[in-house]
This record gives sequence, structure tokens and C-alpha cells, in this order.
Amino acid sequence: MLNEKVASLLNTQVNKEFYSAYLYLHFSNFYSELGLDGFSNWYMIQAQEERDHAMLFVKYLQNNGAPVVYEAIDKPAADLKDKMDPLTAGLEHEKYVTSLIHTIYEAAYETRDFRTMQFLDWFVKEQGEEETNASDLVKKMELFGSDSKGLYMLDSQLGGRVYSAPSLVL
Repeated sequence: MLNEKVASLLNTQVNKEFYSAYLYLHFSNFYSELGLDGFSNWYMIQAQEERDHAMLFVKYLQNNGAPVVYEAIDKPAADLKDKMDPLTAGLEHEKYVTSLIHTIYEAAYETRDFRTMQFLDWFVKEQGEEETNASDLVKKMELFGSDSKGLYMLDSQLGGRVYSAPSLVL
């Protein structure tokens, strides 16, 4: 059985991951409306990844006999006006999600819940990759985004991203 606090934090994370998917769908739509289909694709895939992350937490809770509690998903708060806005908001959001994962890990550590800690190890690594990817996108947009040819090439590069489901074994 999961510790009550750990189970509660894991349930909160389910909903935060679904919010992340919702946020990235918002970003995808913003770029689609700008005609930047590669950026739109990149964030559509991000949304798929976040949905799968939520489902990994759901399955973990179920496998450990804890109830899953779904909450309402908030409307994305990001006010998008410029093509850089989703990128900077995405980086800040990934840092926030990292802090949430660390909070769950800390609670699991305090209760000597080694199974949950092991489960979270994958997410700790994943969040490092997510922050790096988000930071790299910000840097690339700063370098190339003001040049139409550079923006075209970056958009084309992002359009080549394909979805790959996570391979975490529960």
C-alpha cells in the first residue's frame, strides 16, 4: 500500500500531466494559426507524451491499490502573442513539473517507499531531457527566429519529429 501523502501527490501529478498535455495542445494550436506547422507538430507530440506520462502515473496507482482521482483540467493560462511565448512558457512549465516530481520523490524518500522512488527515477531523467529540449528550442528561436530562412529551416526540422511512446516498465 502506498503512503497516503505519496498517493495524494501521485494523484495530483496525474492531473498536472494532463494539464501539461492541454497546455501543449494550446501551444500547438497557436503555432498552427501562425502557419508554423513544424512547431505545431512538435507541441502536438509533446501533448501526446504528457498524456502518456499521466497514464503511467494512473497505472502505477492502480498497480499499487491506490484510487485514482481525476480533477478538472484548468484552461491554459499562457497568454500567447509572439512566436517566442510558447517556448519560454514551455521551459518554465517544465521546470515547474520537475519541482513537482522532486516533491513526490522527497515524500517517497521520507516514507522509505523505494518502489515509488524507483518508479520516479525515470521521470527525474525524463524531466532533465524535457528541460534541455525546451531550453534548446528557446536558444534556437533566439538565434534563427528573426530570420525568415532560419525560421523556415527550424520549422522544417521540428516538423520531422515523430511520436515515440515511453518504454517505462511498471
